[in-house]
This record gives sequence, structure tokens and C-alpha cells, in this order.
Amino acid sequence: MASEDDPRRRLPPAASPRWGKLVVCAYLLIALALLGDILTAPDVTFSPLLAAVPVLAGTGTRRAWVPLVAGFAALAGVAVLALLNNQVDSVVHATSAAAVAAVTVSSAASVALVADRERRLARLRSVAEAAQQALLRPVEPRVGGLEVAVRYAPAMAEARIGGDLYAVVDSPFGVRVLLGDVRGKGLGAVETAADVMGVFREAAVFESDLSAVAGRLDAVVARRPGDEEFVTAVLVSVPADGSPAGLVNCGHPPPLLRTGHLVSEVDPPAWSPPLALLGLTGGRYPVQRLPLDPGDVLLLYTDGVSEARDASGRFYPVAERLSAMPPAESPEPLLDRLLGDVRAYTVNGLTDDAAMLALTRAG
Repeated sequence: MASEDDPRRRLPPAASPRWGKLVVCAYLLIALALLGDILTAPDVTFSPLLAAVPVLAGTGTRRAWVPLVAGFAALAGVAVLALLNNQVDSVVHATSAAAVAAVTVSSAASVALVADRERRLARLRSVAEAAQQALLRPVEPRVGGLEVAVRYAPAMAEARIGGDLYAVVDSPFGVRVLLGDVRGKGLGAVETAADVMGVFREAAVFESDLSAVAGRLDAVVARRPGDEEFVTAVLVSVPADGSPAGLVNCGHPPPLLRTGHLVSEVDPPAWSPPLALLGLTGGRYPVQRLPLDPGDVLLLYTDGVSEARDASGRFYPVAERLSAMPPAESPEPLLDRLLGDVRAYTVNGLTDDAAMLALTRAG
């Protein structure tokens, strides 16, 4: 028996229910044709149709022996029809048998090849999931004096790691939160995300000034080779004594603050560049003070949420939809509801990775 971690347990289904119905219809058509063969004169044969049997058997399985067994059964059928249709030239029966044998071997080889590729893909996905857990560590629902929830939805179901990043650290200066989006592609974007989160987890504990934390993140991205990648990010620091939270916005979509049914954008007092571009403007990242009372919800999100489109091409109205959510919900059910609403809003699914992080002071 395969274990829970065995990649074979996570192989995708060989055929969807829709295709399964089509395969059954094909079997029925072959059966009707063979019945007609038996009922017709002995100088007519439909035995070449039996070459389709191993092909159909291979569409519904990832076990190579299935088309082999189906092929042997089809060869037996060719032999039976050769006896019933004894007035048909023997060359026709021999050709049918050769076709069935060739298709059987080809179908079995194809099934074995596909199954092997899917096993390798499952192993790669397992490695990707482990890497994701190392980079995007699970966030506890209660961190310090905050209730926190995170939802990450990749644009492709097969994808496990993208350019969106988040981290939550309980530090001597309060709970420090990071949510960002790497503007790059491929392995380089994943490496950039890993560098940013590693530096953040260290700086969040040792730097009392949130602006200094943002400066260190800017430096690590700027030092990376190449000049095409930068990171938009929002950093939040929530003191444990109930004083206003600190917020630094590095070129990221503005967070939303919900107080009851009222939702407002937390616009920065001045525009600040994304991480890696601070050297172009000089200075430091400004820290914005934000009152955050128990029951207030601060929502951070990436542009995969705000730029999700409906059938007419309109962007997802995050603030409007958030204000319509039940006001008493804690971050966990709120994000579940919001993510489900985003997916229902889009027609063809998400076109970009989407990450959301919601936090509130515990009452």
C-alpha cells in the first residue's frame, strides 16, 4: 500500500468523467459493429475495428497491463471473426491481427510513459510544497496580541511557489508583518522572495525602527545581480501596548482598514518606491501611524486580488466587496469569504498569484 507521502497517491486522474462517458460510447459502437459482423454474410468482416480496443483501454488507466490485456482479448476476437468470416481473404485477418498487436504495444508503452512522467511531476510537486513551507511558513491564527490569517492562491493550480510573499514575526517591538510581490519571473523571483523574507525575519526582531527594516529589505533586493527585479511591499508593526500601528508602503497597493461596515484605503502620506529602488530617490521610507482598535481589520493584499477581472474586464472592487462582508467576522472566515468572492468574480480564474493577509487586535 502506498503511504500518504507516496507521489503515486497524488497522481491526477487518468480521465475525467466526461471523457469516461465518451469512451463507453466508443465501446458500445465497437460492440454494435462486431454484432453486425456476426449477423452479416461470412464474406464481410469488421475485425480491423478491434485495434481501437487497447487504445480505449489505455485512456482510462495508468497501468500498462490494462491495454495489454485488452489487446490480447482483441486478438482473440480477431481469431473468432476469422473463423466466422471464412470467405474473407486471410490477408485481411492477418492484417487485422498485426494492427491489433502493434496498437496494443504502442498503447501500453504510451500509458507507461505517461505514468512515469506523472510520477516525476508528483515528486517535483512534493519538493515544491516543501520549499513553499520553508519559505512561506504557516501563520498561527494568534500571534502576540493579534488575530492573523493569510490566504495564498496561485494563478495556476499546478504552481506551488510564486512571487508573492508574506511573513509574520512576534518581536520585542510588537508583531511585525510583511506582505509583498516580486516583480520578476521564474526561479529568480523565488530566490528574491527567499532573500527578502530571510532578512525581514532577522531585522524585524533587532530593528526597533520599521523604516530601518524596510531599508534593509531594499538593500538586499538592490544587491541581487541584474536590474530587472524589484519588490512592492507593505510592512506593519503593531505594538503590544495598544498604541497606533506603524506602516510602511513600498510602492504596494494601499491596505484597507475596516471599522464596522466602513472601509477606507490607507494611502501613504507620500509615495515611496518599491524595494531595490530607494537609491533612485534617496532618503528613508516614511513610517505612517495608524490607529488600530480591537475589532478593526487591516487587510493587506497583492495586485492579483485588486486586478482580478470579470467578464467585461472590470477590476475586482476590493474595498466595496470588503465593506459588504459581515463586520463581526474574524480574519480566518473573512479571508475565506473574500477569496471565494474573488474566484466567483473572475470568469476564467485568477491570472496572477493572489495573496491576502488580514489582522486585528484581539478584544
